[in-house]
Amino acid sequence: MRSSLIRRGIWAIGVAVLVIALVVAALPLFASTRIVRDRIAWEMSAWSGFRVTIQGSPRIEVWPKFRAILSDVTLSQWTETDAPPVIEAERVEVDLSAMAALRGDVVFSTARLVRPTIRVQRATNGFYLPAIPTGGRITRSIDTARGVVSADPAKPDLSKLPADPFGTVEFRDGRMVALVGGKETEILSSLTGQANWAAMNSNATMTATGIWRGESVAVDFASPNPLVLFAGGAAPITLSFKAAPATFSFDGMASMSENGYFDGQAKFAAPSLRRVLEWSQAGIAPSAAIGSVSVASKVTASAGRVKFENTTVALDNNPGMGALDFSFGETLPVISGTLAFDTLDLRSFLSAFTPLAPTGESGPGEIDTSFADKVNLDLRLSAAHATAGPVQLADVAATAQVKNGLAVFDISDASAFGGNIQSSLRFDRKPEGTQVEIRLLASDVDGGAFATAAGMTRLVPVGTATVSVILKGPGKSWDSIFENADGSVTATFGPGALTGLNLPAFLKRTEQGGFFALDDVSNGTLPIDGAEIKASISKGVARLDKAEANSAKSKIWLSGIASYAGRGLALSGGVIQPEQAAKQPDGQQGPNQSSFFVGGTWSTPFISPISRGISGE
Repeated sequence: MRSSLIRRGIWAIGVAVLVIALVVAALPLFASTRIVRDRIAWEMSAWSGFRVTIQGSPRIEVWPKFRAILSDVTLSQWTETDAPPVIEAERVEVDLSAMAALRGDVVFSTARLVRPTIRVQRATNGFYLPAIPTGGRITRSIDTARGVVSADPAKPDLSKLPADPFGTVEFRDGRMVALVGGKETEILSSLTGQANWAAMNSNATMTATGIWRGESVAVDFASPNPLVLFAGGAAPITLSFKAAPATFSFDGMASMSENGYFDGQAKFAAPSLRRVLEWSQAGIAPSAAIGSVSVASKVTASAGRVKFENTTVALDNNPGMGALDFSFGETLPVISGTLAFDTLDLRSFLSAFTPLAPTGESGPGEIDTSFADKVNLDLRLSAAHATAGPVQLADVAATAQVKNGLAVFDISDASAFGGNIQSSLRFDRKPEGTQVEIRLLASDVDGGAFATAAGMTRLVPVGTATVSVILKGPGKSWDSIFENADGSVTATFGPGALTGLNLPAFLKRTEQGGFFALDDVSNGTLPIDGAEIKASISKGVARLDKAEANSAKSKIWLSGIASYAGRGLALSGGVIQPEQAAKQPDGQQGPNQSSFFVGGTWSTPFISPISRGISGE
């Protein structure tokens, strides 16, 4: 009895193995006779919504999995017979269901596109997107979902969503092209990745890598309700973009309807803003931007407007907080908002919005103001501490504005050098060329520290000072601004000292005659009761209208010109006693006056006595 059961079991197993072997052997026969090329093309068309054409005969493989390998496959719009295919691939590998094949059906869950070419078009929002199919299961599912969303936009009934299967689409070594200027141009290359979407009412993920503008990029997307999203409803999404020049991520709710919106947390970081502008081809001179930038914020975007709330931003590791508002009008995007920093490098900040930075490390270069035609900007800034080159500032209140070819940066209030600083930098694009205006008002500052920061180290009055500088000139290059500027400079100094001058030694050398270097008599300091300087500037040449320093025993005056371009000096001056100052106009020698001529350059001035006067103290 027992042996009979064993024999029956062996026979059953043998029959099963034989059936399986026959099925495996018959699959290629079924594939070659019933799963013909047109049947596969029809099923792919019904699935995708495009007209699918397969040039080569399908090749069927049974092991290790049952699949069809198709060659020269194209997906085209049904209504555009003369247009190039939306997608064409050298090879498509389709994983088939063996049991469905035996029934004469085509059912597949995975399609692999090898070396596909995807043709995209630039949409009104600036993104490149492929053409949308006019039919197919995907389109019908979206239409059905659109009705579900319309019935209750706030909370659609997800149980009524279609459950049509979708599967997995993989792509390898593809490229994306677009028609630019009548010529097909490659937008993306080495495109590899996959989209996983088991059923229309399930979650979906997509990962892709490629090369865009010479940089490797990686994109990840996921949504638990992608069909609701495509139907115009709101659904959660996560999105990340990674590349060497920049990274971006978003996590929140999104809607792709006509009144679409985004609401969630976003992060952006770039190690070099200069590199990002250059890579993105934004049309803004990349040499005008330096340093790293990172932004993390709650983002709300809708109808051409993006609001950044509770924003944390770091520029060159200078952290700040605030709020920003982006709006996209008919002409230019508008950026406005407020940012508050604990510490801020003004040079790094300005370089992102103005042509402040030189074009190279070697020195000032051409000024590019094309950024003023790309964006409208209105930012309010504050910083507890800030730097502008070597200058240390505190309690800074500033604005940065760019509009209609005009770029302005104002420091309305700041503490520096023991006093108060106000300044303005203005670039105005005009038909005849860019005009630059620089204004500076330093009130009640340490005159010596201010002059040192300005690069003036000779005959600098030390004491409380008020300085005003106004310069206007063409903005072809930084050097040309100062070489061709018109304006004025005024400065008043309170009681203090005149450094870098040994007056007794100076007077002794003028009595002896012959020219001598100012450095020979610079080892001293002269106490003064005050000083005043007034100069008019024309085409980069400063004419001293008044330059006086008064001490208890003498008065020193200078007049003449100083050139910015050549750094040359052509000055006359004198040293007179205070009681003679009221009687002797500047430039006229009295009995107690020692007159001299100052020549040479700013760095190496020389003194040539005009006559011998007092042997003053």
